[in-house]
Amino acid sequence: MAYVPETIFALATAPGKAGVAVVRISGSLAAQAGCALFGKLPEPRVATLRSLKDQKGGALDQALVLFFPEQNSFTGEEVIELHLHGSVAVVNAVLRELSSISGLRLAEPGEFTRRALENGCLDLAQVEGLSDLIEAETEAQRRQALRVLSGDLGGLADGWRTRLIRAAALLEATIDFADEEVPVDVSPEVRELLGSVRSELLTEISGVETAERIRTGFEVAILGAPNVGKSTLLNALAGREAAITSEYAGTTRDVIEVRMDLNGLPVTLLDTAGLRETEDHVEGIGIARARERADAADLCVFLVEHGKAPEFELRDNDILLTAKADEVDVTENSVSGVTGQGVSALVQRITSVLSERAGRSGIATRERHRFAMIRARDNLEAADQVLALGPDHYEITAEELRSAIRALDSIVGRVDVENLLDEIFSSFCIGK
Repeated sequence: MAYVPETIFALATAPGKAGVAVVRISGSLAAQAGCALFGKLPEPRVATLRSLKDQKGGALDQALVLFFPEQNSFTGEEVIELHLHGSVAVVNAVLRELSSISGLRLAEPGEFTRRALENGCLDLAQVEGLSDLIEAETEAQRRQALRVLSGDLGGLADGWRTRLIRAAALLEATIDFADEEVPVDVSPEVRELLGSVRSELLTEISGVETAERIRTGFEVAILGAPNVGKSTLLNALAGREAAITSEYAGTTRDVIEVRMDLNGLPVTLLDTAGLRETEDHVEGIGIARARERADAADLCVFLVEHGKAPEFELRDNDILLTAKADEVDVTENSVSGVTGQGVSALVQRITSVLSERAGRSGIATRERHRFAMIRARDNLEAADQVLALGPDHYEITAEELRSAIRALDSIVGRVDVENLLDEIFSSFCIGK
C-alpha cells in the first residue's frame, strides 16, 4: 500500500495582529477539511467569500477561501488557503478547529516547501532561492534570489547536463560498435562539448564568491591609528551613535558592526581597534581582531593623519583618506565624521567598488554549488586528458563524464543531497 503523506496546516503569514492572516492546508484531506469549515468547495483558484464554522455550527470568521487542486498548487498536493481577518483570536480559533479534525496536524518548519521539492514542483536550488528571497533585505539580494527561485541555476545545470549526456552517448555508441568499423571519429564533437561546458563552469565558479557576498553581505573595515576618528566616521555613516567616541586613544577594544544598505547592496561596516603597539593585553586582543577582520574584509578604508604616511599595505581598491578634515586644510581624499565633509564621497566610492564587484557575480550563490561545479570541472579535465589517448580509453572517458553529470545533478537535488535537506529546511519558518 502506497504511503500517503499526512495533511498539514499552519499559519503562512507572520504571527500577530494584521489586516489579513493566511492559513494554508496541504494534503489529501485538504479539500475535506475545507468542506468541514465552510461547506462546498469554491472553483479552483477563484477566491470566494465564505463563512467559517466550527463542528458545533459556531461562527469562526468571514474569510476568502481558495482551492488549488493536486498538481496545481505550490506543494503539488491539494491545497486550501484561508484568508482570515488578522486577529490573533481568529487565527487561534481556526487553528484549534483544524487540529481537531482527524488526519490533520500542524506543519513543521519548511514542510510545505519540502513537499514542493519532493513532488517535483521545485528543485533544490529553487528551494534555496526561496529561502534567500524570504531573508532578502536589499534590492540586490531580492534580484539575486528571484533569479535562483525562477529556475535560472537549474536551467543552467540542465543545459550542461544535456551536452554531457550527448558527449557520453557518442562515446558509448563507439564502445558498443568497437568490433565494427565506425566511419565517424566522435572525438572532435566530444571535445567541443566538453570544452564549452568546462568554459561556462569556470565562469560560474569565479562568480560564486561575489554572489555569496551579495547573499550574506559585503564587509568594509575602517582602519587606522588610535584616536584618528574611526568611530566618529562609523557613526556618521550609520546616522546614529553606534560606537562610543572619546578623546582618549584606545576607546574601541572590539570590532563594532553596523549593517547598511548601500545602493541595494548589503554592507556591514566594521569599526576596529586603533592599530598601534601596546602592552595592554585587552587592547592587544582588539588590535589582533582588527587585523584579522581587515584581512577578511572585501574593502578597507584607511584613515591617516594629515602629513603622515600609512603604516599598512593597501590592496587593490582599498581607500586611503586623510582623517579629521575639519581640523586641517585638506579637501582632496579627506573625510570628517564630525562635519560630514567627504562622507557622501566616501559612500559613493564604497558603492562604486562593491557594485563593480557585484556585477561579476554568477547565478550560483552558495559554497555547495561551487563545490559541485569544481567536481564537475575536475571530471571534465580528466575526461579530456583520457579522450586524447584514443578510442581504447573511451570507456574511462565516459565514466568521467557520468561523474561530472552526477556532480551537476547534486546542484538541483537529483542525487547526493539527503544529508543536506534537514539543515536547509530548518532555516524556514512554519507555514513555508
